[in-house]
Amino acid sequence: MTVVGTGTGTAPGEEVLAGAELVVGGRRHLDAAGLPATVERIVLGPLAPALDAMEEYVGKDRRVVVLASGDPGFFGIVRALAERFGAHRLDVRPGVSSVATAFARLGLTWDDAVVVSAHGRDPRTAVNVCRAHPKVAVLTGPGAGPAELGAALARSAPGRVLVVASALGDPSGEHVERVSPDEAAGRDWGTTVSVVLCLDEARTLGPVRTLAGPGVRPAGWALDEGDFAHRDSMITKFEVRALALARLGPRSGDLVWDVGSGSGSVAVECARLGAAVSAVEKAADGVARIRANAEAHGVDVHVVHGSAPDALAGLDDPDAVFVGGGGRELPAIVGGCARRARRTVVVAMAALDRVPAVRAALGDAGFDCDGVLLHSSRLAPLPGDVTRLAATNPVFLLWGVRNAVGAHPVHREGVAL
Repeated sequence: MTVVGTGTGTAPGEEVLAGAELVVGGRRHLDAAGLPATVERIVLGPLAPALDAMEEYVGKDRRVVVLASGDPGFFGIVRALAERFGAHRLDVRPGVSSVATAFARLGLTWDDAVVVSAHGRDPRTAVNVCRAHPKVAVLTGPGAGPAELGAALARSAPGRVLVVASALGDPSGEHVERVSPDEAAGRDWGTTVSVVLCLDEARTLGPVRTLAGPGVRPAGWALDEGDFAHRDSMITKFEVRALALARLGPRSGDLVWDVGSGSGSVAVECARLGAAVSAVEKAADGVARIRANAEAHGVDVHVVHGSAPDALAGLDDPDAVFVGGGGRELPAIVGGCARRARRTVVVAMAALDRVPAVRAALGDAGFDCDGVLLHSSRLAPLPGDVTRLAATNPVFLLWGVRNAVGAHPVHREGVAL
């Protein structure tokens, strides 16, 4: 079986098709190939029937050629063919991928880009990757194209630039257009879109790289409080933040809410670990600090000025939520967050009296709840070159993990870092 990547619209050479008894591919690939009338052909639609038909030919050692776009081993048909027939039976001849071609049209390198496939997948992962990273290529599909991507980003990252590349390699039809998310959302893009690039243009020209993929992951987390601007020590202490991050598990493709964000220390740390983040803060000076801290650490945090739970209504459903602060409304806020969280909710609080109500709110929303009281003492100098232990204020950290009965489906495949 020969699998041919047709580049960006280029027809395969005659030598590739010579002797083929069955040729499988998209309609435009088959039309461009100029096949003899005697050659059996299958227009790719649902994959399972095509694989069944190919098996009849392969089982009789009859030659099959599969025509694909670009590099068929990169989010392409090679995976399905190797699983069904074995990699040893495949002769793969890759073409130039649409991702490489689209970046070339812009004169941009893409060794620091993240590539995510939304084809046949939940588009929320692609949206979250676009929010978290400055240079992303999205392989689109029905129901997950430029319009859907633009609509989601217009709510949370309206400053991004979308580059919609259509019919790449077609001399008469190729079109590369730069639009805002809002403009993309209002258009019908048809069926010829090859790839969508999502760019934060202030951060697209990064330093020279030795490793491909997004920026190097942080060497550590739970940064010192001094690494953030904050008011009167109103910041989640690093000991608490370390365990909170471990329970939140932020990663590329995730969306995390930081509710009652304060200085934004948790929001920034989640963004440093690759997640998209929405930080909700009711104080105007707090909003300014969150933005300043995000900029200082080179990450993008979507900041919402408002009070929970009302300010949460317009946000996309999160994978994980961190809730800080207290007040009588805390159990209601936690319950509202838990009803929408797909995986976990972590709550930090100082008041013992709030613990039972918060546990109940998590349990009522279908979460298995656990928690600890964190009470640490830090080394502090004393005169005479000696050291004492300085106690920090105790903090309750509760977390809820959605149990199997109330679980949301979680999809994480489709991201190339």
